[in-house]
Order: sequence, then C-alpha cells, then structure tokens
Amino acid sequence: MSTTIDLAEVPLRQLNQVLHDADSGVFNVLNPRGAHALACGIRANVTVEVAGSVGYYCAGMHQDGNVLVKGNSGPGLAENIMSGTVRTTGNASMSAAATGCGGLVVIEGDAGARCGISMKGVDIVVGGSIGHMGAFMAQTGNLIVLGDAGADLGDSIYEAALYVRGDVESLGSDCVEKEMSTAHLAEVKRLLEATGMVASPDDFRRYGSERRLYNFHVDDIDAELAEGRGVMT
Repeated sequence: MSTTIDLAEVPLRQLNQVLHDADSGVFNVLNPRGAHALACGIRANVTVEVAGSVGYYCAGMHQDGNVLVKGNSGPGLAENIMSGTVRTTGNASMSAAATGCGGLVVIEGDAGARCGISMKGVDIVVGGSIGHMGAFMAQTGNLIVLGDAGADLGDSIYEAALYVRGDVESLGSDCVEKEMSTAHLAEVKRLLEATGMVASPDDFRRYGSERRLYNFHVDDIDAELAEGRGVMT
C-alpha cells in the first residue's frame, strides 16, 4: 500500500512526523519544491519516493529504509546516515553523505565539494564526477566515482578506500594511489552491481592513506620541541 503526500497541501513538518510514526509502507512525496530537511531521521523500513528536487539535509540522520529523490539534492544529502539507502537521480551539492557511519548513498549525477567528508563507514557511489576535497578526513567506508575527482582528493584521509575511474586533479595530504588487489576489484564490483551502475572494475584506480599523518615518527621530535608541541619527561 502506498501513500501520497503533496507538499503543496501538507506542511513539511507534518510529512516528517508521518514518516517517523510509520512502521512500513511506501510514501510518494509530490511538489517538494526544494524543501529543506525532507525525510530526515527515518527509523523504520519505509520507502520514500520524492518527485522533484530537494534542498539541504534531505534524508539526514537516516537510520533505515530507502529514500529516492527523483531530481537534484542540495547540500548535506544523507548527512550522518547510519544504514539503509539514499539515492538521488540528479546531482548532489556539497558535503553529500558527510560523516556517514553506514548504509549506501547513490548519486547518479555529479557531486559537489567535500563529498564523503569525514565518512565513517558509509558506501558512496557517484555516477558522475565529484568536486574538490572529496573524502576529506575520511575514516572508513568506500567512495566510488565513475567520473573525475577534483583537487585534493582524500586530504588527511585515514582508512577509507577511494576508487576513481576518471582523472584526479590532485591528491590531498597523505593520500596516495594504491594497488588494486583482487579483493578491491570484488568490492568495486559488488557496489556497482548493488547500485545498477555499469562500469568495469578494472577501469578504476584506488587511493588511500600513506599513513604518515597520524603516526608519530621519532625523527620529528626536534621539530616538535622547537615549535613547543613536544613534552619533555
């Protein structure tokens, strides 16, 4: 059974309350007209299909179920997602899936700057290209980009895995290209199949942490003391 909610007639707050109260079901949302914070904090296995573009923080704090935006999405799509799936058929603005701890975020078009910033376990698949500082401070999870990546990809990255099929403008601090093992090829294949994206895993290159930024090296102690950051005991 599906329920249709027209935001030209129903306030956004009422829509979100209906989604919070639901245990299951399919909800078709009409006339979103760029509404902000739409379908945030969903905690049940519901499906939400939004017929049009949305503003910032759509599907933020997503915990379960599926959200499909048939259009473009503003900043912070699926911010802090925990599980479930969030998908937009168009482009996503900056900071898509920021701090995501789990689940799957699919952007069929392009994504703006800082896609996957501080990601902590989320899987992100982008059908187009991403802007600068993608996966900035990314900790864990996977970012797959079928197009190109902007400047400073993976700056200050920890242990997340970045896969890019196209060109990378530049790599950020401590981010380097790494070997694509059989396991990595299988991971890319799994996520491509899960999202319906068509590409060969062999066409991707992997990037990750060189593991120099967050490890202390005793050779640096003189510089640390000179700048007043060291502690003598």
